Amino acid sequence: MRMLASSVLIMEFLVMCFAMLLAKDNHEPSTIIAGTIIAILMLLTPGLLKKKLGWILGSILQILMIGYAVVVPSMAIVGLIFGGLWIAAIVVGRKGEAARARLMSTRTQNPE
Repeated sequence: MRMLASSVLIMEFLVMCFAMLLAKDNHEPSTIIAGTIIAILMLLTPGLLKKKLGWILGSILQILMIGYAVVVPSMAIVGLIFGGLWIAAIVVGRKGEAARARLMSTRTQNPE
């Protein structure tokens, strides 16, 4: 679960960097600073995914990325795609962890 979510956040970091390149010519410096803060948080959050705080921060960053569509309109579509990937990482990761736990429990019950 953490590996999938980390991958999503790192890819979002790269997308935010490209979005700031699009925004730098037509917008105020404050929007670039806000984008930089979001991007840096996306780069640092994978290290926090061991705790619940990391997952909460990652979810907030998904909303902020979609909100950056005010500055770069195409970020709305990209943000929704990455938001879906974030949700998929959580759902698929939980299913994978449950399957692994079942496998490990059967191995401990039936040692060969």
